[in-house]
Amino acid sequence: MWQPTTLYPDPAIEILDESFAKYRIFSAGVERLATGFRWCEGPVWFGDHRQLVWSDIPNDRMMRWDEETGAVSVYRQPSNWGNGNTRDRQGRLVTCEHGRRVTRTEYDGTITILADSYRGKRLNSPNDVVVTRDGSIWFTDPAFGILGNYEGRVAAPELPQNVYRIDGATGEITAVAEDIRGPNGLAFSPDESVFYLVESRAAPNRLILAYDVGEGGRAIANRRTFIDAGPGTPDGFRVDVDGNLWCGWGMGSPELDGVVVYNPDGRLIGRIRLPERCANVCFGGAMRNRLFMAASQSLYGLYVNTQGVAGG
Repeated sequence: MWQPTTLYPDPAIEILDESFAKYRIFSAGVERLATGFRWCEGPVWFGDHRQLVWSDIPNDRMMRWDEETGAVSVYRQPSNWGNGNTRDRQGRLVTCEHGRRVTRTEYDGTITILADSYRGKRLNSPNDVVVTRDGSIWFTDPAFGILGNYEGRVAAPELPQNVYRIDGATGEITAVAEDIRGPNGLAFSPDESVFYLVESRAAPNRLILAYDVGEGGRAIANRRTFIDAGPGTPDGFRVDVDGNLWCGWGMGSPELDGVVVYNPDGRLIGRIRLPERCANVCFGGAMRNRLFMAASQSLYGLYVNTQGVAGG
């Protein structure tokens, strides 16, 4: 049974490089905010409602946690097996759905389909999503959600596993990276000059790739390995204002499951240990300094001494 720490600093927050010390708040500990789900993904913060929304994929629903009361309720069910979430620059919810589409929830609650096919073929199972300053939507499309009937429905892939960009002005969909081995989490550096991508089926180890962003933010090039995860399993991640990557992580043991933090040079500087594998994170709270962590069956939170960048 997980119990909150009674010690400060929280021993679950490990400083692996002295540069991480400034991001740990001495009197802030990991809090379990909600539990009892099947597989949590895609947390996204709604500051205007003081709420966090996230996906519980096998239950085909999206959940909502209220910061003021601590209440947990269903945000949407069914969710078409919603996975990754973010908000666009107008504050609207953008969701990747294992039901083979990317959608936007409008202010009145109606749902607009942004993408469900590419060149006449159906998408596989959109996974994670970010929005850039120009309003363009970038998302990954592995086949995970159509490989079984637990997090979607079995279907034959019609497309390679690509990364796509939906143009913020025209709505045109382009493949910016093709034939990726299990494209998963994605994010941009604070100035959007570098694009990061988890290649979750790379062999023998999962990789976090880095690309240079060019053509006015419309394309990526110069692929390189940013992190070789070894036996680790990076999933989704978000970037803070200093360019550090806060990565959901799993290695199958309470000592190593949780979140790991890499600096912009790719050096491992910190770890937040959780008793469950962590899939995705996001920054929220009034000052965007609260890290929300969607782990296997639970939602956790931790105040940190940095802020997340917008768009993730």
